[in-house]
Amino acid sequence: MSNHHEALVKSQFSGQAAAYLQSNVHARGADLRRLAEWLADDAQARLLDVGCGAGHASFTASPLVAEVTAYDLSEGMLEVVEQEAQKRGMSNISCAQGPAEILPFADNSFDIVISRYSAHHWHDIQAALMEIRRVLKPGGRFILMDIASPGKAMLNVWLQTVEMLRDPSHIHNYSQGEWLSMVNNRGMVVDKLVGDKLHLEFSSWVARMKTPENIVEAIRYLQDKVSDEVRTHFEIAADGSFVSDTIMFQAR
Repeated sequence: MSNHHEALVKSQFSGQAAAYLQSNVHARGADLRRLAEWLADDAQARLLDVGCGAGHASFTASPLVAEVTAYDLSEGMLEVVEQEAQKRGMSNISCAQGPAEILPFADNSFDIVISRYSAHHWHDIQAALMEIRRVLKPGGRFILMDIASPGKAMLNVWLQTVEMLRDPSHIHNYSQGEWLSMVNNRGMVVDKLVGDKLHLEFSSWVARMKTPENIVEAIRYLQDKVSDEVRTHFEIAADGSFVSDTIMFQAR
């Protein structure tokens, strides 16, 4: 991972940790309810949350598994996770810092690896998936939740552009097909997959990232000029709010 990208991610997120903890988009969601269902039989499991952010997936997992390691590049995020875990009495959560591409854990050390709304920041997705595969025990599971690309070129370009304008540390949202291919190439097989929609309220979406006003105007300009196909797919509203595709899958 380039030091420049690592520094960019840290600068984008360390100051925003509290905003992410309070964010409705991150704190709630059908994906967290689904995660709880998918972890229902894992009381003895050691679980790693890669790119844990403000810790919402870790907090969902904590009562259901034996141990949670919350792992993130941002010190600010990990401080928020530690404070909130203490407040909630979740003593089985421990924190570790670093990039997804270099996991500081032994081979075969986790039963489950999860990641939520983080993979689109990973500098080298193939390296990160190799590391996830390495730290999973034989028969272990990888559960991913993220924004997904619609796959179609015109829709994909629009999504990646507004994402990068809002947050320069954004790398790429992958489509369902891309995810299935990458995971299969790493020797894992997807046995559950759910596509969904996520409504993003515009003003809080840009405020969370402290997006500069001139860039907010550029995003609004793009929203104004798009084709009907893009406007319809993303359900772009008059106030700029829109709907993104999401993906959630489990691979063994």
